[in-house]
Amino acid sequence: MKVAVTGAFGYSGRYIAERLLETGHKVIALTNSVRRENPFGERVPVFPFNFDKPAELKQSLEGADALINTYWVRFNHKLFTHEQAVANTKILFQAAKVAGVRRIVHISISNPERHTDLPYFRGKAELEAVLQSLGVSWCILRPTVLFGKEDILINNIAWSLRRLPIVGVFGDGKYKLQPIYVDDLAAAAAEQAQGSENRIINAIGPETFSYNELLETIRNIIGVRTPIIHLPPSLGYWGTRMLGLFVSDVIITRDEIKGLMEGSLCVDNAPPLGKTKLTDWIKEHKETLGRGYTSEMARRVDRKSKYASN
Repeated sequence: MKVAVTGAFGYSGRYIAERLLETGHKVIALTNSVRRENPFGERVPVFPFNFDKPAELKQSLEGADALINTYWVRFNHKLFTHEQAVANTKILFQAAKVAGVRRIVHISISNPERHTDLPYFRGKAELEAVLQSLGVSWCILRPTVLFGKEDILINNIAWSLRRLPIVGVFGDGKYKLQPIYVDDLAAAAAEQAQGSENRIINAIGPETFSYNELLETIRNIIGVRTPIIHLPPSLGYWGTRMLGLFVSDVIITRDEIKGLMEGSLCVDNAPPLGKTKLTDWIKEHKETLGRGYTSEMARRVDRKSKYASN
């Protein structure tokens, strides 16, 4: 097969491209970062997204059997917005259809909701609906939290536990997460690209943590004793805003805190898709995890450098 992968030089997209190449498929990369180092060399041709030039985007996709889409933005910013990401993804889906792409595998999010006031989950729900009505074979993967060597969330929790005098938890910390290993998600995406059945799959890992348990697990494995305290969500948010000024990053937004506390990153009564346990992975990487801070904004602004591993 020939498979187009969006964001193949980024985080999950790179793992997906690696999986496809390992199993003998041809891969092309669609990206906003055409000047970023190509980790695959001549094996993976590179094309710009060309959202503003749909005819050229269609031309890039011609001959592809499948499209695996990881393109999205984490939060609204002056440089990028959820509204823009939704509009761009619609253009991408339509270009794929016109180009004759047989199947689209779309990376969504757990518990998308059309009527929520959270733009991340609302935008993902809108795109799921668009894809399902497109007239092309589709699969939707709904991950919760990803972890891996290039991870941001788990690494930066570990960094906070190593560097800060105390670490705060929003509210009671009983809300749950089901982290999935990025390569387990990549394996599922590569497998589904070869399928034909329209499917929605909850892409969750084999372990479920409350947020309290997650922080305590990371703290215990990396061997620190940093106190963990509970804070009102508003106070916790402003604390992360202050820390964000220090590290020049958006650590977490109000919407992300609300989604987390509403349980949007947990799916009840769903079988795990991933096999890799976060606890095992942290033990394997405990010496390096959290040694440096990983910046979301740095990745968004710097379109040349390779994503650093933790």
